[in-house]
Amino acid sequence: MSKQFDVVVIGGGPGGYIAAIRAAQLGFNVACIDEWKNDKGGPAPGGTCTNVGCIPSKALLQSSEHFEQANHHFPDHGISTGTVKMDVAKMVARKDAVVKQNNDGILYLLKKNKVSFFHGRGSFVKAAEGGGYEIKVAGATEETVVGKQVILATGSNARALPGTPFDEVNVLSNDGALRIGATPKKLGLIGSGVIGLEMGSVWRRLGAEVTILEGLPTFLGAVDEQIAKEAKKAFDKQGLKIELGVKVGDIKVGKKGVNVSYTNSKGEAVELAVDKLIVSIGRVPNTIGLNAEGVGLQLDERGAIVVDGDCKTNLPGVWAVGDVVRGPMLAHKAEEEGVAVAERIAGQHGHVNFNTVPWVIYTSPEIAWVGRTEQQLKADGVKYKAGTFPFLANGRARALGDTTGMVKFLADATTDEILGVHIVGPMASELISEAVVAMEFRASAEDIARICHAHPSLSEATKEAALAVDKRTLNF
Repeated sequence: MSKQFDVVVIGGGPGGYIAAIRAAQLGFNVACIDEWKNDKGGPAPGGTCTNVGCIPSKALLQSSEHFEQANHHFPDHGISTGTVKMDVAKMVARKDAVVKQNNDGILYLLKKNKVSFFHGRGSFVKAAEGGGYEIKVAGATEETVVGKQVILATGSNARALPGTPFDEVNVLSNDGALRIGATPKKLGLIGSGVIGLEMGSVWRRLGAEVTILEGLPTFLGAVDEQIAKEAKKAFDKQGLKIELGVKVGDIKVGKKGVNVSYTNSKGEAVELAVDKLIVSIGRVPNTIGLNAEGVGLQLDERGAIVVDGDCKTNLPGVWAVGDVVRGPMLAHKAEEEGVAVAERIAGQHGHVNFNTVPWVIYTSPEIAWVGRTEQQLKADGVKYKAGTFPFLANGRARALGDTTGMVKFLADATTDEILGVHIVGPMASELISEAVVAMEFRASAEDIARICHAHPSLSEATKEAALAVDKRTLNF
């Protein structure tokens, strides 16, 4: 007899485990199925984010940032360190420990909330008699569970270059990029998105000569143009070589590295020889082994699960959230959808506002934004006012020794409602939250300008940028 559950969640990443916990909080009998394994074959819930994405990349970024500070900025503070060395193996071991802490934390949370955890790959078998679906769990042993409601949170996989599969030795996805055991002399990256810039930053700080090849003619096309230009100046100064408008040709993988042939923006043929090549050209929805076709689950041309505005699929009682559906592939977006779906199953009104989903790139300087860019507002014919404030004029930034970048506000020209906030600079990932809250409550730039901010703090730059919308900054 198969175990019966009110809700079965397939996938234990940010969307999945959060959906399972919220459903359990609402009184449902819940199962969560996840197949990620740690090095010892044990369960490692948390999905791409925890295992080979957000969490480990931030651990490496932090370690490399400390190394950069010790090598280049400690003397400014009167600190003498002598020769600073990096033990890459120890850095990676610390990263692995951070990942395991998060894996264990998720297992604890599932147990605390009385969610039954199944370690293995979940896939549809058939519609169950009396409603719901039979789900096969293929793990150390095979078993079947039945869920009256099913939430699919199977995430995404790295997109490979056509004809150049990932071997995770020389040609690396985000997974292999996080497992590099020694600093390469020359590192190549294809794609200047979040993964490319963050991994490029890590290894550039540790001494690698980094070249990033981007097919698009503009840098960070999704980012506000003024902010992207400011970030590009900082990366150029640091020594990241970013080539835009390139056309990648043949890629030859040898025993000692990779040779990339490409045409640059001037139409010149270039040969790039690197020790390692990281490919970060986007991600594709993961429905491998789900047996979607067996139960008639509808997928779109990208392979994503088709859902409506409430994350319902074409199958009754089957929902999908996160990277495997439309919308931004962000862990926090998946979490919000997971909570919303659990609440909708309970008859409540779950809420996800795509217009106030924040975006962050954890480089140095950090880049963060929410809402529309100046270019989008122009394209949409929206009349707006803009205000900027540089960290160069912020007292806390000067004390930190990090004055790169600015805060930028975009507000409706008539109503003053905040339409977008864009930040490049120190702690942008934390500062953006104020803007998210403000936009969720449809605040005006004047509202932020009138709120008292602590002094000295980086957040004062947010207040000053809001003041700048009305052309009345106080410190610039």
